[in-house]
This record gives sequence, structure tokens and C-alpha cells, in this order.
Amino acid sequence: MSTKTNTLTQTEFSIHPATLIGHVSLTVANLENQILFYQQVLGFKLHWREGNKAGLGAGGVDLLRLTEEPNLKKYRGVTGLYHFAVLFPNRRELARVLARLFALKVRNYPTDHIMTKTTYLDDLEGNGIELYCESPEDGSWTLKDGKYETRCADGSWSDGREPLDVNALFSHLTADDRLDEPAPPEIRVGHIHLHVRNVQEAVDFYHGILGFDPMGVAPEFQMGFVSAGGYHHHIGLNTWQGEGAPPPPADAVGLRHFTVDLPNQQALDEVVMRITEAGIPFNQTDDGLLLYDPSQNGMVLRTV
Repeated sequence: MSTKTNTLTQTEFSIHPATLIGHVSLTVANLENQILFYQQVLGFKLHWREGNKAGLGAGGVDLLRLTEEPNLKKYRGVTGLYHFAVLFPNRRELARVLARLFALKVRNYPTDHIMTKTTYLDDLEGNGIELYCESPEDGSWTLKDGKYETRCADGSWSDGREPLDVNALFSHLTADDRLDEPAPPEIRVGHIHLHVRNVQEAVDFYHGILGFDPMGVAPEFQMGFVSAGGYHHHIGLNTWQGEGAPPPPADAVGLRHFTVDLPNQQALDEVVMRITEAGIPFNQTDDGLLLYDPSQNGMVLRTV
């Protein structure tokens, strides 16, 4: 895959603006323990379980699918999942899950990105998770001229990675709010963040071929973002595991694939045409079209 930068200015094709990230599929070493973690810690519901596979979410479509395989290991210095991000509908619901983490003494890292409020944690096998809600009324961020800039609503500058004011967030809860309630049905996978071997190569693929719009590349932070419909990012890309990092071995826990949900068949056909023209192989599966980015991160394209 080329690492040329000219696709950053390409505008003749954009993926459908209603495109979203769907469920995330992980390969796990212990299915039972992982199911319990997502149920007890995040309030997910077990939608189904068949043999070594399970699907979880908030009662609607699957948000997470798990497949157990034997003799797996966690590898460092490879491409794959940095985190998948669960989007909560408002600050109150984010406060509820954050309070739940605190009550269960689950290590997490509350962070204020200004335009989002978030916390980060890992599951039992080291898969990164972000929990967040939108807060655009507080400000916004941009990647301008290769630099990451965050401005608060009052015009002041922020580094966009401030400690979250947890007490302010908890003020949205009342004494009657129960921490053990299931996750709200409105949650969904808001975005996914990937380790890649080269950021520009990855942007050229996700933008130049799939059609996600580039939201910017920040060489200083070794990261880039792409999205559909002007969202701040649906896919984050970084080389924090090392420039040129190899894909994980076959016996690795972690990402199997993530799902890209397109709103209709025409939108999918347009992407498939570009993939075919680029000579990128893909396979038809029960879920949709399976293909891999240049760093061997898997994705499934489908309609919803």
C-alpha cells in the first residue's frame, strides 16, 4: 500500500455520511470470564451464546462479539486494537457507569477531551475500552497544520487531555440512581482506535479507498483521524506500538474485526467498487464483506 500523501486532498468520493461503526469482534482466551466482566462492570446484557462464541450489548443489536480460542497470548509491539469506544447518550449515564467503576474498584482514567467526557479502562485480557459522551457545548478540537488544538467554549486553550472533573459529572446523578442498572439501550460503538504500522498509509487506505473523510494527521502525536459525515472521528489511527509494527500472531488475543455499517446497498456498492478497483481482496461472510487494512486490521462492511 502506498504511503503517498496526495489522497489527503482527494474529494471526488466520500463514504455515505450516515456510516457508523457497528459491533466489535474480539478473540478471547476465556469466554466465561469476559462475559462476566462486560456484564458486571459495564452492565452489558448477554444477547446470545453458542459454543465458543457470544454476543453482548444493551438489548438491541450486538455491540460486542467474543470468540474463545485455546492457548492465546497478549502481544506487545503489534498492530491491532488500541480501544473501542462506547458512546453514552448523556453525562448522567456516563456518570452512572463511572460511579459503577469506582464502586467496583476497577482501574480507569477519567479524562476531559473538552468536546467529549470520557474514561479509559482495559478488560480482563488487556483490550482497551473508552466510555464517553459528547459535550460539544464545552468546546471543540481540530487537527490544523498537523497540530492538535483544543479550544474551550470561552475561547481558552486546552491540551484536550485534562483530568475529568468527576465531582461535576457526578452532580448529574441523584440519590435514587442505581449503579447496578443495565447499560442504557441508547449506547452504541461510537468509534474505534487502531494501532497501525504507518499513519499516512492507513489514512490513504481509509480515506483514499474506503472514502472516510480525513479529519487530520498529527505527526507530533503519531496519530490521525478519519470519519463519515463530519463526526470528530469514527476511526483513530496511531503508531504507538512502533513505526512498521507487524500484525499480531495467530495466537493473539484481541481484535478479530470491527464492523462498518453503511445505511443502504448503494452506499456499500460504491465502497466495494473502489475496493475492487484497488485490487484489495475481500471475502463474503455471514456478517458482510471481510477485508483487511494495510496493517492487517480486519473490518466487515455491511448494510443495516
